[in-house]
Order: sequence, then C-alpha cells, then structure tokens
Amino acid sequence: MPVSNCLRVTWRRVFGAALVAAVLAFCSALCSAASVHGVVTDASGARVAGAAVTLISNGKVVGAAVSGPNGSFQILTGTSGRFFLVVSAKGFRQLHTPDFYAGQFNAVERDVVLEPAWVRESIVVTATGTPTPQPQTSAAISVLSPLDLALRNNLVSALRLMPGVFVTQDGQRGAQASLFIRGGDSDDNMVTLDGVDVGDLGGQFDFGTLSTTAIESAEVYRGPDSDLYGADAESGVVSLITPRGTTSFPSLLFQGDAGNLSTSDEQLELAGARGKYDYLGAFSWLQTANDLPMDEYHVATTAANLGWQPNTNTQLRVTLHSGVDATGVPNAWNFYHVTDDATEKDQDIFMSASIENQTTQSFHNTVLYGLTRKREQYHLWRQDGSGVFDAYGDSYGYPVTITGANGYSVTGRALLDYAGTYPQGYQLVNNRDQIVYRGGVTITPYLSALIGFQYENERGAEPGSSTYTPVERSNYDYLAEVHGGFKQRLFYTLAGDLERYSLFGTQTPPRAGLSYYVLRPRRGILSGTRVLFNYGEAVREPSLTDQFYSLYNFLATNGGQSTIQQLHIMPLAAPAVRTYEGGVEQDFLNQRVIFKSNFFHNEFGSQIEYVGLDLVPELLPNLTPAQQNQLEQFLQANGAYELSINSEAYRALGVETSVESGLGRNIFLRGGYTYLDAVVQRSFTNDDLALLGPIPTYKGIPIGEVSPLQGARPFRRPPHTGYFTATYAAKRVTAEFTSAFVSRSDDSDFLAGDAYGANPNSLLLPNRNLDHGYTQADVGGSYQLNSWLGIYAQTDNLFGERYIAPIGYPSLPVNFRTGLLLQWGIGSGH
Repeated sequence: MPVSNCLRVTWRRVFGAALVAAVLAFCSALCSAASVHGVVTDASGARVAGAAVTLISNGKVVGAAVSGPNGSFQILTGTSGRFFLVVSAKGFRQLHTPDFYAGQFNAVERDVVLEPAWVRESIVVTATGTPTPQPQTSAAISVLSPLDLALRNNLVSALRLMPGVFVTQDGQRGAQASLFIRGGDSDDNMVTLDGVDVGDLGGQFDFGTLSTTAIESAEVYRGPDSDLYGADAESGVVSLITPRGTTSFPSLLFQGDAGNLSTSDEQLELAGARGKYDYLGAFSWLQTANDLPMDEYHVATTAANLGWQPNTNTQLRVTLHSGVDATGVPNAWNFYHVTDDATEKDQDIFMSASIENQTTQSFHNTVLYGLTRKREQYHLWRQDGSGVFDAYGDSYGYPVTITGANGYSVTGRALLDYAGTYPQGYQLVNNRDQIVYRGGVTITPYLSALIGFQYENERGAEPGSSTYTPVERSNYDYLAEVHGGFKQRLFYTLAGDLERYSLFGTQTPPRAGLSYYVLRPRRGILSGTRVLFNYGEAVREPSLTDQFYSLYNFLATNGGQSTIQQLHIMPLAAPAVRTYEGGVEQDFLNQRVIFKSNFFHNEFGSQIEYVGLDLVPELLPNLTPAQQNQLEQFLQANGAYELSINSEAYRALGVETSVESGLGRNIFLRGGYTYLDAVVQRSFTNDDLALLGPIPTYKGIPIGEVSPLQGARPFRRPPHTGYFTATYAAKRVTAEFTSAFVSRSDDSDFLAGDAYGANPNSLLLPNRNLDHGYTQADVGGSYQLNSWLGIYAQTDNLFGERYIAPIGYPSLPVNFRTGLLLQWGIGSGH
C-alpha cells in the first residue's frame, strides 16, 4: 500500500478515535456535572409551568431552564461555588432564593414557591417547625419584612402594624415595652432569635431595649404553640431572624443619622460569601436624651452570623447577638412632676449554634444549641420628691391633678419613694442553655412528620440589697407532629407535646389545625376562598419574680399560715390557656387583593395576679403597724412591689381582619382591624372581701387597685386596634407611611396613697377606659444617589400624640432622624 494511503488511513483512525473519546468525555462530564433541580409551585402547592429559572454565580448567569408541565426544572453546570436562583413567571413576583454551595459533581434540590405579583405571602416556620407557605397553614401569622424594618432602630412601632397585637411602652425610647397578643398577658409570648429562646425565665421580654441591628425579619404567630415551643408560647411566638452574607466578595455598609432630642444612630455591617463559607458582622450605637429630665438612653449592639457548608447537604451555622444598654427611669412624670434619679442597665448575650443535614431527599435533621445570658440592674440612687415626707419618712411628689381618658379626675400628692438607705437597687439574672433536636421526614406526598426533643437548663437569681436567692430549673419537652395536604386543597396539622418542668410538673398540650380551599386560586373576581380552624392548649412557666415573691411563700415565711388556710392559697402553678379559632381568607381580582378574617375564643385560667404591698396589714394582722411598714419597705427595696398568686381567670374573644393589595409592582397597601372582648371571670380582690375589706371606690365606682375586678376588662387590652401601611419601593426610591389606631383601655394608676397617708385611696381613678386612645403615624423614605451613596429620613409620631404610653407616662413628641447610607460591594452577589 502506498505511504500516502497508509497515512490517510492512520489519520482517519486517529481522528475517529479522538472524536469518540471527545464524545465520551463530553457525555461523562455532562453526566457528572453539578445539577440543580427542583419543582416550581405557587403558594397553594399547585405546579407552575413555564417559569424561567436562572442560575447565578459570582454575579454571572451560569445556567438556565424553563419549568415543565409538572413544574420541574433541571440546570447543569460544570463549576462549583455559591449559587442562587432567580425565578420568574407571568402573574408572580420575581423570586431570588437564598444562596447555597454546590460542588462540581453535586446534585442539589431546590424547590421554589412563587407568590402573587401584587401581594406578599411568605414562607413561614413558626406554625409547623418547617418552612411552609402561609396559605398551606391554618395558623395566623404576620411577617415584618426587611423593608418594614429598614428605617427603624427598634421593633416597638413595627409590631403595632399587624392584627391581634397591642404594644405598650412605659415611657419613652428605651423604656420597657410589652407585647399583648389576642388578650393574653405580656409574659405569655415566646420570643426566639434564630431558634433560641431569648426571653426571661417565665416569658417576659422587653422589646424597648432590642435594636433592629442584624435582624432581617420577624414572624409573629398568634395563638398557643406550646406543643412546638414548650412552655411560654401561651399566646403567641415572635421569631426573629439574622441575615446572612451573600455577596461574592466583602460588602461594607455604613449608615449614620442624627435627629432632634440629641438623637444619633450609627451602624456598620460587613458581609459576604466565598466558597463554602458565608459571614456577617454588625455593630451599632444609638443614643438619645428623650424628652424628660434624667431619661437619657443609649444602646450598643454587636451581631455576627457565620456559616459553613462542608457539603451540599450539611450546613453549620453560628449566630451571636450582644446588647448593652443604659437608660434613665424617671417614673410616671405626670403623677409627680418630679423624676426619680434612677437608672436601669441591661447586658444581654444570645447565641445559637446549629447543624442541619438533609440526610436523604425526604429526611431532614437539625440540632441546635442555644445560649441566653441576661442581666438587668436597677438602681435608685437617692430618695427624690418635692420635700414632703410622711411619718415614716416616705417622700411625695408635687400636687397634681390626674385626669383619665374616662373624664374622671383626682388631685393630690402621690407617694414616690419609700424611706430607707440609698442607693437602693436590685439585679435580675436570667441564664439559659438549651439543646434542641428536630427531625422532619416526608412519608408520602400527603403526610410529613416532625419529631423533636428539647432540654433547658435555666438558672436565675434576683439579689436585692441584702438578699441573694438563686434558682435552677431543668425542663424537658418531647414533641410529635404530623402535617400535610391533599390535592393542594386540604391542609392539616396535628401535634402534641409532653412537657416536664421542674417548677410545675408535667403537661401535655395538644394542637390541631385545618385549612381548606373551598375555591382554589384562579383568575377572576373571586380568585380563591379558604376556610380554616385551629384548636390549641398551652401553659406558661412563672417568672423568677413570680417565684421569689409568690404570696404563698411570703405568707409562709412571715407567719401567715392562718391566712393561707383561710384564703386557700396554693403554691405557684403554671398559667394555662385553651383556644378555638375559625377564619376565612378571600382573594379578589386575580389575587390582587387578599382579605382575611379570624374569630378566636381564648380561655385563660390560673393566671398570675398581683397583690399590692399595701395589703400587708390585712394579710399579716399579727404584725404591729411599724413591723408591717418595715416589711413593706424592705420588699420594695429588693424590687418587690407586688406579690403573685394564681387567682385570675378571664376569657378573651375577638375578630381580626386584614386586607392586603398591590398597585402595580411598586406600591403595597396593608391594613387591619381587631375587635377584642375580654372579661375577667375571677379576681383575688373580689374573692376575699371578708379579709381584705371593701374594694376602693370613686364616687361609688369600684376600683381595682393593682389588678382588674371581676366583670371588668384585663388591664391594657384595648377593645379596638387597627393599622394601615402604604409602601413604595423602586430601584432608587423607597417610601413608607404607617399608622396605628388604638382605642381607650382599662388600667390602674396604681396610686394608693396621698400625702401623709391621710386617705390611702384618694388618688385612685376608675379602671374603665382610663388609658387614652391614640393614632400614631410615622413616615420615612430613602433615595439612592448612586451605587454607593444614599440618603434617608424617618419621622415618628407625626401628630404629636401625648398618650401613646399608659396613663402617667408622657410619650415622645414628634421626633425625626435623617442620615446617609454608604455601601460598597452591594449587588455583586444578590
């Protein structure tokens, strides 16, 4: 054969072999490339076909797909790194998923839930313990988004912007702020930060000192949820979330502002993600003089969020929040016209460390360690007053006329500070370590299960000027829950919990929920109708203060055994609640408008009521008047102004309504109204008239001095509340107007004495409608001048309302801040 022919044949064979090898290599690479797959659904669980799914890495498109008739999609890429998906479909809001890490040969599953283009329907966790679209739960949940919190440096005003809740703050910025949900007490709510219980032992939580620094969003669950969260979730759950770093290289954000009342606020945040790691660190400093003498306030907040994904299915994460604040405590200025020289300082540390693992496609595990360290220090540095003292050396304020929202008035001098050695003070310590396990498994397309275990070791102490009483509690919770749905129409939840608490023993609260689409979401005027039902029971752990200063312990220690027997007083027990709820959700105009209405009926039993120290003479008649006064002064010096007892029962029923709507893609409107009918069914003061004597009166009207009377409303539960918000968000401009409306509510001025004790009840006013109603309106906005510089402004209390706080406490006047926002690296990720 000629050489030329041999060369031709050899070349053909080499070329053919190379071509086959190339094809095989290509197929091998294709088969082993990273795969991102999943299913696109709407909020009701229906599959969405034709959705555009884009895979982004380092700010670049690295793959794309379109969801098929069954909503499924798959994207192949031969690279490793951090990715996120951008998903869009006609009639839905464009969605950016959280970022994730994928190796070169990993298969990653990312299901996507789209929400309507004109409204907001969030993925929530507090209802079932696993991420679930709101329309697939029966629970009443509201979500504060990053936009809702962007211009606010605390949560107090933002929490008012949802149905079924009421917030009260005993003073101005930095003063104690409490949340009431559906008629429950302010201690009846569990507050979690990244899954960690951050409340005091017994549920109390002060929102007044909590900064919004490094808080991305807040879920508020309205209803009992002890089966999932243990004791303290008696009326609701507030779940706070820390943001994560997402940009492909370090991004730096600084914002600083200044306003009236010597207010300034500075925040610095550094965040990013690289490979298997993501990170975020933040620090802020806020200070203000407020509008009263000796009421300065400052708070420093530090936060961090560090994540590591060793592989696609496993994630380790640590978050940390630290807050240090100090504020003046001027007391109720309107009752004295003189301020206390007092301060309160808080040092709080919250940490979570978690491991999440997607063991199989249907089995997910989470182990969480939570740490809470809280210390509150109060000091009354000297005895203040107008210079008027009684025979015991107690000091009084200036003559004042007090007028309630009900129109009734009294005039006199109110007791301000007891006699004694100053400075006086107390310290309250709440420490908690908890281990939480949650295991979720999908059994069938219609059935998922969640099992869990939680252990808490709680340690607290309430030392006063001469005593130190430590306490330790060990608590165990075992939970089981099943939930699921049928044909994107019927969704259900059944849950139970076995709780073993060292303070009050064993409880087994159940919970059940049902949601049914009578009319599935569709196009048209009536574009979806859903009905729901919930039943639940829950308990609450008594607080440290309740435990230390229980009426039973007080009487047993001070020779009051006869009073214990006569009044049938028992050791402290767990407050409890039972609730029924039914509701309807109606969508209009292709889901451009969503209307929700819920009816709830709560029965609160064994609630903790407080007995004033002025009743010491009746409770301990064996002591001389001098001994009784000495004991009363001693208790107040150690932070005890009241004694606790499980003597109150009341029911709270009502209706929540809300409407949400979007105008185009930039304007979002939200509003709501809640009617609450709460009535006290049992009260210690009414039960024991024979021993305690007649109930104080004002012109023949009975008055509950420190707790409501039978047949009256619980204190600080207004029957009418509402809100309205309008938000505009575009590429460069954001603007928000918010308003909260509150009717008058029952309360006490807690003033049992005038000068020299001549008439111990002369300053008490009738409880009915004592606190004023108000309308609080706020407005704020921002403008992005260029890619790295923006300006913003926020004005609160536009109408200058004086009575946003309870009676006696003047509210902040109109207050405003304006500042600059500087950012580098934002937008390089997503």
